[in-house]
Amino acid sequence: MTEQSQPWFEINNAEEVSTPALLVYPDRVQTNIQRMLNTVEGNASRLCPHVKTIKTVELIRMMVDAGIIQFKCATVAEGEAAIQAGANFVLLAIQPTLPHAKRWVQLVKNYPDRNFGVLVDCMDVVKILSDLNKGHSSKLQLWIDLNVGMNRTGVQPSPEAIHLAEAIQSDPNLNFGGVHAYDGHLHQPSVVERTEACNAWHRELHEFVVSLDTEGISKVPVIAGGTPTFPMQAAKSHLICSPGTCVLWDAGYASHYEDLDFLWSCVILGRVISKPAPDLLCLDLGHKAVASEMPHPRIQCLNLKVDEYVSHSEEHLVIRSSEADLFPVGAEVYAVPWHVCPTVALHQFLHVVEKNKTQKQWEVVARNRKIMF
Repeated sequence: MTEQSQPWFEINNAEEVSTPALLVYPDRVQTNIQRMLNTVEGNASRLCPHVKTIKTVELIRMMVDAGIIQFKCATVAEGEAAIQAGANFVLLAIQPTLPHAKRWVQLVKNYPDRNFGVLVDCMDVVKILSDLNKGHSSKLQLWIDLNVGMNRTGVQPSPEAIHLAEAIQSDPNLNFGGVHAYDGHLHQPSVVERTEACNAWHRELHEFVVSLDTEGISKVPVIAGGTPTFPMQAAKSHLICSPGTCVLWDAGYASHYEDLDFLWSCVILGRVISKPAPDLLCLDLGHKAVASEMPHPRIQCLNLKVDEYVSHSEEHLVIRSSEADLFPVGAEVYAVPWHVCPTVALHQFLHVVEKNKTQKQWEVVARNRKIMF
């Protein structure tokens, strides 16, 4: 097979790779990073990507090399990975409990040349962070996490949130960093409907920022949205956008958001390990290899037609296929994960594919709970 006709995902040295394995394609990652930049018209300062999807120093460094130097993270370890990759600013995007707050403040103290923020939505955590940062030369940035409809975390845009901002602003150990608003509850496939829903909470956000300005807290930075509403946030020139999944992309988002033009750059390589019936194939893509929190399909096979997902357990994925006779035991199966973020966290390494061959691995270091502290 010539290089020109060979499928982009297929590797020529598959016999050297134990499965299940997660393959990453840097050239396609680079394309996705450039498309992120294009969405904000090349202004890298308007990007604060979430690294919970990639969890890998080398992938974060690819964004740093492209001029993106501020990031969000969901865990302290992800923040540590971002720092190792050269990030200038890292925002802990989950309000920390005391043990995590201690670790985050320790990270801040050990990297005085970098900038750090943390989300809060209540006075109890503001007090904890203030006490932990007492006496440190650099004030810790606290960002208010606004609940704009997802009802998972955050404080309503309300007098309570204004009071929280004022308390942070007046605290001698803290700085008010800005406002964070995540709209992960918006899943409309229609661009028009998604835009309308996004604009509705944008109006509420604007009113809140105006209220802050009235109270003397002006020029407030706002980090907004995720991947599905990335274009809607980008259309508002004052907002900092926070996509994440689009770096690797997955089958779920690709099927749901046809308007988002990103490339699959992460593929699971598995093998047929049994053929329990003429039309059944058992793959080594169990729960330990593929995120299984969602209903099927949990993968989209690239080189195999799947007629039915029969069963899924720790080590096994059984599928029914009219093409089963074409896949003997040991045959390779390439698939895009339906939900890439938790799938990456299941793998210790990414196998790096260049020119249809993998020769090195990148450690998914931030799947660990601790790296430094």
